[in-house]
Parts: sequence; C-alpha cells; structure tokens
Amino acid sequence: MLSSVLSRRFVLAGAAAVACALVGHTTVAQAAPQVVRVGIMAGEDEDVWPIVAANAAKEGLELKLVTFSDYNAPNEALAEHELDANAFQHGPFLDAQNKAKGYSIVPVGHTYVAPIGLYSTRWKSVAALPDKAVVGVPNDPTNEGRALLLLQKLGLIKLAADAGNTPTALDITENPRNISIRELDAGVVGRALPDLDAAVINTDWAKKVGVDIEKTRIAQETADNNPYICIIAVNEADKSAPWVSRLVGAYQQPNVRQALDKAFHGAVLPSWP
Repeated sequence: MLSSVLSRRFVLAGAAAVACALVGHTTVAQAAPQVVRVGIMAGEDEDVWPIVAANAAKEGLELKLVTFSDYNAPNEALAEHELDANAFQHGPFLDAQNKAKGYSIVPVGHTYVAPIGLYSTRWKSVAALPDKAVVGVPNDPTNEGRALLLLQKLGLIKLAADAGNTPTALDITENPRNISIRELDAGVVGRALPDLDAAVINTDWAKKVGVDIEKTRIAQETADNNPYICIIAVNEADKSAPWVSRLVGAYQQPNVRQALDKAFHGAVLPSWP
C-alpha cells in the first residue's frame, strides 16, 4: 500500500531540469539520467528542492521528489526502499528512529539548521528576564533536551554532566535565578508565549503560530557544532554509491543557499562550508 501511495505522490523535478544535464556535460549526457527518489516534507522544502533537482540534473541524476506531512513516514519509506534518500530530519531524530524501529539509515550530508530560539513578548533580552521567570519549553524528549541545553548555554540553568542531548527538567542541577520551567506540547508552547515570561520554540512552530520571529527572539542556537543540523540520509547499504555524493553536492551549492534564505525568510542557516 505504501508503494502505491508514494507512486501517486512523486513529483518530477521537471523536464527542463533534465535538459540541463544535456548542456555542457557531454560525458553525463551520453547515458540516461539515474533516477533518485527523495523524500522531503511539505512546505518550504518544496520551494528549495526543485533548485537541487536542477543542479542534480547537470550531474546525471533525475530527482523524483516525494512530499510527506508525517515526520515518521519518510524513514519508513526509506527503510522499505520506496525511497532512495530523504532530507527532513536532524541527527538525534534519526538516532532515535534507528533505535526504536531497527532502521539502518545513515546521514551522508548536511543541509541546514533551524535554530531553536528563546522568545519573549515581555522582555527585550536574556539579561532582562526576572528572577522566578516562567519559561515554556517543548515537552517531547528531543526538543525539551534541546531547549534546556540552550537555556544552559545562556547561563540560566546548569544541567547534569551526564545528561547528554536529551536532558529533562530533572537534570537541572543549578538554577540561580529560580527559573520555572513550563513543559508544553511543541505545538502549544508558541501560542502560550503571551502568558509566559519567555519560551523556547522550534522555528517551524514559531512560524506556524504567527510568532514574530525577528521582534520577539531574544536568543537562539548557533550552527557551530550543533547536533541538530538537518541531514540527507540514505540506507547504510547505499552510503558509498556514486550517486550519493552527487546528490549531496547538488544540494550544497550557492543557489541552494539563496533558495533557503528566500523560502524560509532567513529562519534557517545553511550548514555546509
């Protein structure tokens, strides 16, 4: 059933993109382009990946883009070989899926990071947050850990040294300003912002619930050494296939940087050199 569903949702990168492969690349043009099925999420990525497809066509790859709205589905489809690659998740999410479902999916290249941010409609800076401030965080394991690590980096709390990338509020060992952590669903924390002193909100949810990112963001993650960089992923058996490096190379291009900035309005940061 999954195969028939995906076949109906294939989005051809476009005949014009394939035609590009025939211009100025005589060695590639002599062979039919290799079809690569790539799973992406519906939304802004649908504006970015046609640019990647045009780049890939010049290297002999014909991308067929498959869109999803369920974050669990692209890895299932990849593991079942209904896809050749996907590009929607960060490393900790993939690690959790591999562990929970027994997948053998590996990252092969970076795309972008959507920095999780600290937002406030009441205070203009982290320094201005008062003692006993109430700070909302997402309550799912990955994003709560990410939020608490940001609060630690900002000097608001200190976490247990062995908490790793998925700490919870129980791992807070120091809280000098007596910050009160309010755990909320990731889709709710942004809507609750007016009722909180501040909230750590995922960029995509901030956009969805209408948070004014530029006016209310008082801190955010950096891309440097960020474990939550989004990735292109493939089945482990394919990681050394020649098409993989060409696919990653097609993404990591200046015109894709420009497409990311336009599609996400500056809310994500490209994460390759």
